Amino acid sequence: MFLHRAAAFNQRPVAAPAVRPRKPRRRGPGCERLESRLLLSSADILTYHNDTSRLGQNLHETILTPGNVNAATFGKRLFLPADGKVDAQPLYVSGLSFRARGKHNVVYVATEHDSVYAYDSNTGTALWQTSALGPGEIPSDPRNCTQVFPEIGITSTPVIDRHAGPHGTIYVVAMSKDASGNYFQRLHALDLTTGAEEFGGPRTIQATFPGTGDNSVNGNVVFDPAQYDDRAALLLSHGVVYTTWASHCDIRPYTSWVIGYNERTLQQTSVLNLTPNGSEGAFWGSGGGPAVDSSGNIFLLAGNGDFDTTLNAKGFPAQGDFGNAFLQLSTRGRLHVADYFESFNQAQLNAMDLDLGSSGTIVLPAMKDAAGRSRLLAIGAGKEGTIYLVDRRNMGKFNAATPDNHNGYQQVPNVLAAGVFSTPAFFNGSVYYGAAGDRLRAFQFSKARLSATSVSQSSTAFAYPGTSPAVSANGRRNGIVWALEYGDVATLHAYDATNLANELYNSNQAGPRDQFGLANKFITPSIADGKVFVGTTDGVAVFGLL
Repeated sequence: MFLHRAAAFNQRPVAAPAVRPRKPRRRGPGCERLESRLLLSSADILTYHNDTSRLGQNLHETILTPGNVNAATFGKRLFLPADGKVDAQPLYVSGLSFRARGKHNVVYVATEHDSVYAYDSNTGTALWQTSALGPGEIPSDPRNCTQVFPEIGITSTPVIDRHAGPHGTIYVVAMSKDASGNYFQRLHALDLTTGAEEFGGPRTIQATFPGTGDNSVNGNVVFDPAQYDDRAALLLSHGVVYTTWASHCDIRPYTSWVIGYNERTLQQTSVLNLTPNGSEGAFWGSGGGPAVDSSGNIFLLAGNGDFDTTLNAKGFPAQGDFGNAFLQLSTRGRLHVADYFESFNQAQLNAMDLDLGSSGTIVLPAMKDAAGRSRLLAIGAGKEGTIYLVDRRNMGKFNAATPDNHNGYQQVPNVLAAGVFSTPAFFNGSVYYGAAGDRLRAFQFSKARLSATSVSQSSTAFAYPGTSPAVSANGRRNGIVWALEYGDVATLHAYDATNLANELYNSNQAGPRDQFGLANKFITPSIADGKVFVGTTDGVAVFGLL
């Protein structure tokens, strides 16, 4: 049932395009302690937003500070060219040993042309390049949709395990088509030092799930690779690589898939459909990825889709359809929905296409409320612009008789100018949101409650789709919030994390010296070892101290 291609995929060692030079100048008493340790990610960036909580912070940045990030001392240093759009967040591995070539700090770049590159982040030297295309294949066409255009290859941010395989492994999902018009979605496991396929890969992604919803046959919903794009970032948790699937625009038939694979064997381990007897409910997240808590529970936001308002005795949809829900999936035993939150006015939100699935969620560190109780929260906000906080131990489920949404933990309405097409970041008790057409805003937690208004904001308003911020800091000191402004002239901004009104730097301040062309809509900056990596339409711009 689950196939993989035995044909060797194209691998090209170091012959990549020349570098474009810069222009001159489990729950219990230890749960909270474990969650605190999870906040301290390494200098490596191995997954979307730095860690599986998706907090978006690198707390080991000792080089970049608010004192030296300015146009006089900081700017564009390199441009790493690529053969297609870079929609995935660049990933980073420090001190990686290459046979006969010593150690390198490596940035990994994936493109919509189905290529993966490994570059030395200090010199811009191409270490290897590999193609995820099979013989005679090309990247997918855009499938009558402009969301990923003009071709679809590797869209989602990959994930890296430094301990898988002999030298570490990067996992990517690639879409392609052959000369007969057949479409493929494949999971690749590539050696970090060579780009070679590992574990018998790639693995062709196929799945069925019991149900009578869109594209069902004989009581089973069938995954059609042509109808889906792996938009949300990959998740690696407890040895399983999880893929979550979006549609091309809202073109039916499509449903709501989460599919997991063993990272060492690439065998399929889990399949869950969240609208098996309906339609839609896909996972976009604007490139954000599912988040995980310390017990291995997965949190994610579903897009517009069918939701069963008839509930069973446990308060779950009777037909198993969870469109437009804030979901908690348990990985204990068979993958299943452990809890959820659904807004009382879900039907109205669905009808107006104001779904939660436009944004990414983050799992917050444990906090003490006013009564001294520990609160384990997750946060998300969608096209409606309301910020939703859920208690991960009791998310609230659905109750149409609670128009003030008391079935949730906290809702903060009317604080964002528009919808959210991004993932927020967290640092020192503050959450940073960049809604479409809005200023980048900081909201402060106090006693496990989020402030009803922003405590600081940027002077710049970020046009659609807004911005997905990232934070660099040295522990709790020298916090900098980085944000990418999408436009004809893309702009990298750096703000003082304690006051967003204090802009430290932007890439237009030095004229053309630091400009880098057109950025992509949903790219998140990566910050590591004194450098900032920004994906563009034809490569990655690298910023650092000049």
